[in-house]
Amino acid sequence: MQFIADILLASGAFGAAIYCYILAQRLKKLQTLETGMGGAIAVLSAQVDDMTRALETARGAADRQVKSLETMTQRGEDVAGRLELLLASMHDLPEEQKAPPPPEAEPEKRLRFVRRKSAQDNLEAAE
Repeated sequence: MQFIADILLASGAFGAAIYCYILAQRLKKLQTLETGMGGAIAVLSAQVDDMTRALETARGAADRQVKSLETMTQRGEDVAGRLELLLASMHDLPEEQKAPPPPEAEPEKRLRFVRRKSAQDNLEAAE
């Protein structure tokens, strides 16, 4: 009985050794930088770095645009306030000082179009 247990134990150890050898070979294939998973990881890492730089550039451009829009909005609000003041002051003027209405526009002249018959129209009618 002891002999059978030793044989089973030795075959189990031998099977585990083969399994570990196969796993070691697969790990070597995965870790190669040219064809395995290591290469894919290296490429993805480089792409992540590029995307991070592009994101920072885009973020900087967006921040500059936000500042520009804020200044333009503030300028627009200031001008709108001045226009409101000007409009309010126009209501205080007497009627004779207000701008005269625009002169009557001249009646529109009607354009005249002349159509000429081409020689091809006469030929088609003859056929």
